[in-house]
Amino acid sequence: MEQNKIWLDWAVELQSLAQAGLTYGKDVYDKERYERIREISAEMLSHMSEIPLKKVKDIFCNETGYQTPKIDTRAAIFKENKILLVRENNGAWSLPGGWCDVNVSVGENTVKEVKEESGLDVEVERLIAIQDRAKHNKPLYAYGVCKIFSLCRVIGGEFKENIETTGFEYFAEDSLPLLAGEKSNEEQIKMCFDCYRQADKWEVIFE
Repeated sequence: MEQNKIWLDWAVELQSLAQAGLTYGKDVYDKERYERIREISAEMLSHMSEIPLKKVKDIFCNETGYQTPKIDTRAAIFKENKILLVRENNGAWSLPGGWCDVNVSVGENTVKEVKEESGLDVEVERLIAIQDRAKHNKPLYAYGVCKIFSLCRVIGGEFKENIETTGFEYFAEDSLPLLAGEKSNEEQIKMCFDCYRQADKWEVIFE
């Protein structure tokens, strides 16, 4: 596992350097070399993961400009000392959330994702944590992800059928169901409980 992490880090760094070179480089011959470096990084990932090279290129090599992490927002919603989790289509459970759209703020995206996945209307009350996904969630991704957790409160709404989830329930901290750990794991949910209990004394976690 550790060996795979090292190779993944190398491939990601090569891709990032190549992408920056393709964006800011002026010399046509240098750009050819940067393009080949990008191809090598994709070949490394394909070899490690046994994912077809074309699919790796579509996911891993499709951006332009300086490479930056994607943003994933997650909402922690409580009722009677229990936390709301949504049931994914595969039966596992997670905090409601998802990728941050380019035309909305982090807070707006948090509210939007809760509405889409649970049908509930919420207000964001407090920032809980900003985390580097690679340090907390598995499997590792071939790109950076910044996960932003927010404490929210319900102001209305009800569950509606959607393509992402099949329902939601509130769970006690000691009775958590099977979790979709790639999205939100037990450590992260317990962190949300800690914030909920400490309320105004909570200090935002940056890690």
